Amino acid sequence: MDYRELLRKKIDENKEEMFIFLKDLIAIRSVAEDAVKVKTKEAGDKKTEVLPFGEGVHKAFVFMLQKAQKEGFETENAENYGGHIEFGGYIYDGSGEMTGTSPEVIGIVCHLDTVPEGEGWKYDPFGCEKDGDRIYGRGTIDDKGPAVAVFFAMKALKECGLIPEKKVRLILGLDEETKWEGMEHYLSEFQAPDFGFTPDAEFPLIYGEKGIINFDIASKFPKTDNKGLALRSFKGGQAVNMVADNARVIINSDKTERYQEIKEQAAAFRNEKDAVIKTKVIGKSLEITTGGVSAHGSKPELGVNAISVMMDFLGQFDFTNEDINDFIDFYNRHIGYEINGGSLGCGFSDDPSGQLTVNVGKIEMDTRSVRLSMNVRYPVTQSDKKVYEGIAPVIEKYDLGIIKKLHHEPLYRSLDDPMVKTLLAVYREHTGDMESAPKVIGGGTYARAMDNCIAFGASFPGQRDIAHQKDEFINASDLIKMTNIFADAIYRLSKSDIM
Repeated sequence: MDYRELLRKKIDENKEEMFIFLKDLIAIRSVAEDAVKVKTKEAGDKKTEVLPFGEGVHKAFVFMLQKAQKEGFETENAENYGGHIEFGGYIYDGSGEMTGTSPEVIGIVCHLDTVPEGEGWKYDPFGCEKDGDRIYGRGTIDDKGPAVAVFFAMKALKECGLIPEKKVRLILGLDEETKWEGMEHYLSEFQAPDFGFTPDAEFPLIYGEKGIINFDIASKFPKTDNKGLALRSFKGGQAVNMVADNARVIINSDKTERYQEIKEQAAAFRNEKDAVIKTKVIGKSLEITTGGVSAHGSKPELGVNAISVMMDFLGQFDFTNEDINDFIDFYNRHIGYEINGGSLGCGFSDDPSGQLTVNVGKIEMDTRSVRLSMNVRYPVTQSDKKVYEGIAPVIEKYDLGIIKKLHHEPLYRSLDDPMVKTLLAVYREHTGDMESAPKVIGGGTYARAMDNCIAFGASFPGQRDIAHQKDEFINASDLIKMTNIFADAIYRLSKSDIM
């Protein structure tokens, strides 16, 4: 029997166990948070250990390691910053005794942290509810579902006796959605894989990833007497790499009859722009809220930014604080609903990766200051320096400041690369899809955290992008399909001369 048929039978045999495994993992809310210290049972009541990304992420991490240990895999924990699950690469002598392991390592890099669940779900974001072929929950496609698929691919290889000739490591990252500090710490303690892939994007495969920069546009406002119409606070968004789906403003006026006028203006704006906007009197203040559609920050065109909706509405008012008026003017002139950075001075593009994208993820503004959190994905032939040089004249014109937060260099590999060709062949053989082409994406994956790594899966061509959105889901049939693809890819890579 062909080895692929053996794997298919084993994966089908284990599928119900896999669904339960995924359900238990999704039930753990693993949004990265501030570090905490906790007591450990093993070391006694007086001993503590640090959980760098909070208890939820750590719980998901420990869950994976314990499951792996029960299956007979080797595991490593890099001081709770990340770790791996490993098997294969065993070297035997002529009598069948194991004498060592291969020095080569294949890395499959996943992450267990998720973005916040957000609002407006029809399904419980931590319930892993099944409706038809769809399994709903935060992290089902990004990236817990693919991590489970890789784990069960390794389990199938092990149970079928198809032991890879190189070491295979399922590397578990814990803060991919935020700062990547965990992967940096992990790679300081363990050898980086010689080559591999991350199932955190799309099939057939990704041979390039745009550069990513996160930065804040910030300013402090001088004190004013706030007589007249005053904007007291403005908050919106949940994460810099998510299209903001909510925004809330509190306004005060020494003439409360203005509130009725603003309500009427909001109604007219709602009808004219087909916008989600509500008003409500709270004590002596007026609350204004806007709604949008969340999407991944790399694809802002799929969302509706509630911060931009709010700024558009606020642009018709003259607030007592002129600096706030100036900032609203800056936003509407140079950002607004535009997502290609053209009016901001960084509208770059190239042939491999297309247009630069800009996403406004969060805002915090009050009478004293403003901080606007931006996520930019720039083309592979450009640089972060060019982006900052492009926006500098606009920022300086409004006397604003830039606070640089994060930068990931672009990733770009040749389509003739042996690993690229191997993975593409595996995908085509399992799906029969000869038309879908490899691509460059705006998403940032752990592939760029190490050499000789690319993104391979896990969304299939034609699937609507639902990462970072409400009612995120994975198709049960796709989960089985990708598990077969990953198992074959691992087996084939372990026998290939990729280096």
